[in-house]
Amino acid sequence: MSLDTGNQSGAPRPGGKMGLGIAMGIAIGVALGAAMDNVGAGIAIGVAIGAGIGTALNAQQKKEK
Repeated sequence: MSLDTGNQSGAPRPGGKMGLGIAMGIAIGVALGAAMDNVGAGIAIGVAIGAGIGTALNAQQKKEK
C-alpha cells in the first residue's frame, strides 16, 4: 500500500497543510491530556484530530484554487 503524495518523488506537496494541522492537533491533545491526567493519550487523540484538521485545510485550499 502506498501513500499518494501527489508527485513522483514521494515528497509531500509544497503548500500542503497536513503538518500545520497535526501541530495544531497535538497542541489541543496535550491540553486535553493534561486535563485528563493522561498526556500520552492526549497526544494520540491530538494527532488524530490534527490529521482531520490538515485534511480539511488541504480540501479548502484545493477549493480556493
